[in-house]
Amino acid sequence: MDRDEIIKKFETARREGNKLDLRRLNLSKLDLSHLDLSEVLLHEASLNQTNLDGVTLRGANLVFANLIKATLRGANLREANMVFANFRLADLSGADLSKANLSAADLFGANLSGTKLVGARLGEANLAETNLSGANLNGADLQEADLSEADLSGADLSGADLRETNLSQAKLSQAKYNQQTQWTDRFDPISAGAVRKRKWGLF
Repeated sequence: MDRDEIIKKFETARREGNKLDLRRLNLSKLDLSHLDLSEVLLHEASLNQTNLDGVTLRGANLVFANLIKATLRGANLREANMVFANFRLADLSGADLSKANLSAADLFGANLSGTKLVGARLGEANLAETNLSGANLNGADLQEADLSEADLSGADLSGADLRETNLSQAKLSQAKYNQQTQWTDRFDPISAGAVRKRKWGLF
């Protein structure tokens, strides 16, 4: 299946009031950049090294999908279901993943710099060695996630839940947090370089 076929199938599904079903298909290395694939079903699909830059996958189902080394720069993944998805070494820089479900997803070594992860669910996710610099994790659930050696410099962790999270060797220089941020036991964010917001959001 190529880009043109997917566009035609998506338009047909929309006209008929259905969701485009691409479950378990091999879409690796295709150029699907800047397409509107809202609410598409991609359960267990292979999207390894696929170009998804600027794509709209809002509300899509990517459970168990493989996106190893895929590029999703500036993509819209708001409210997408990506439980157990594999994003190892993928580039999601500048993407919007607000309220997305990434529980138990594998994001090892992925580029998530400048992403919006407001209210995202990342419990038990593998975020080891990821680049989360400048990311907005306001209100995100990171319970029991692995953030070892991750770069969180300049990230916004206001209201984030980091209980039982592995933060060994993580970089938190100038990361912002507030009174609502919950840390794993015995972790000192100030000594790690994080900066606490004052009551009115000022530093």
